[in-house]
Amino acid sequence: MTGDDLTRQVIGAAIEVHRSMGPGLLESVYEECLSAELDHRRLAFQRQVPIALEYRGRSLGSDLRIDLIVRGQLVLELKAVEKILPIHEAQLLTYLRLTRKNLGLLINFNVPTLKEGVKRMVNGRRGKS
Repeated sequence: MTGDDLTRQVIGAAIEVHRSMGPGLLESVYEECLSAELDHRRLAFQRQVPIALEYRGRSLGSDLRIDLIVRGQLVLELKAVEKILPIHEAQLLTYLRLTRKNLGLLINFNVPTLKEGVKRMVNGRRGKS
């Protein structure tokens, strides 16, 4: 499965969650629902994946966690905010860099239609989905 195919499947799963639940819930609720939907669609994923941090050759203890990684290649950062800000995009780009992954989705569930809340990030460049 290509990255584009996987991206489409995950966006479809997120749209289904948004249709069922609507905007206005906590991010943790959307994470739980999206996890259930990905499982229903038989898309392998990891949830709350810790990121190992290192500074000047020294391992640091960290509470930094990625919301979801789908099929070991697609990083998902979920939000339930009024508006996606540049800091949210920077967060996903940093997660991609730290995990050496090339593909990520920033999904904001607090929008009237989910299409407005999805940003696809590839190799540090923002792309439309």
